[in-house]
Amino acid sequence: MNDRDIVRAISAIIGSSNTEDDCAVFPHGNEYLTATTDMLHEKTDFPKGMTDWQIGWMSAAVTLSDLASTGSRPLFLLLAAGLDDTGTERIEEITRGADDCCRKFGAKLAGGDIDSHDELTIVTTGIGAVSPDRYVSRKAKESRPLRAGDIVCVCGSLGVAERGLKDYYEALAANEKADTAAFKALCEPQPKVLEGQTLGKLGVLSMMDISDGLAISLHDLAELNGCGFSIDKSLIPTDDAAGIDFETAFFGAGDFGLLYVCSPETYEKIVAGSPESDSLSLGYKIGVVTCEKVVLVDGSIVENRGYLHSWQ
Repeated sequence: MNDRDIVRAISAIIGSSNTEDDCAVFPHGNEYLTATTDMLHEKTDFPKGMTDWQIGWMSAAVTLSDLASTGSRPLFLLLAAGLDDTGTERIEEITRGADDCCRKFGAKLAGGDIDSHDELTIVTTGIGAVSPDRYVSRKAKESRPLRAGDIVCVCGSLGVAERGLKDYYEALAANEKADTAAFKALCEPQPKVLEGQTLGKLGVLSMMDISDGLAISLHDLAELNGCGFSIDKSLIPTDDAAGIDFETAFFGAGDFGLLYVCSPETYEKIVAGSPESDSLSLGYKIGVVTCEKVVLVDGSIVENRGYLHSWQ
């Protein structure tokens, strides 16, 4: 059983509308409030060699990335820390890292909770706000569902964090410390907060963050929208010099970019640019929406593979 199986079981209790998106959404005055929460553990999420400051930064960044995927501006972040025997010595730097991340992306670290735990565990809860006309979910609106010919795009790098993880394991095998740009990118993800807000304003139809990898995210988005995607392999950026091949870029996790779908008309606006978006890199086309409910790469069905929590 994996985390998607468990979510399906939970959705039978509280409803699929409460489990199918990156954030919960609540009407509040003239805006929507968006809320999301994440849990990270030292053994599975924080590679040895990360500083405590980086642990705090990553913990905040993963939650801000969920808010970004809805077009929200982040407001507040709460941080709950389960501290092991060393945690009391580390919590100050963890808090500084989370606070620095929040400050960079326009949020306020507004408190949280501390508890005793046998493994360092960080839970971050984020609250954001967005106007209804700029809110974007994974599932396109009924008034404008995804259609064949709509454009599939990615905002952000692909495969860099996965390359950083490989660097970590190679350094670990050699009894060395990972010290590469890719490993730093893995430890200090940069959520696409301003990009998400701009894409929401431009009217993209569907969006999610791709923290679990591009391939599995494409499958998630296709299943939810009852459509398929045809991806052009040549449009997936690779970098031989940096050790990022197609496998790494397409299936690798941890980059915290955005996967979105827009109409051809909106895509033309994104390509043309505007004063508000010229300083941002809003992404690049990787394929199109199809009626056939499968994910294809150069005409061949691609496996649904990425980062999953699994239980026996």
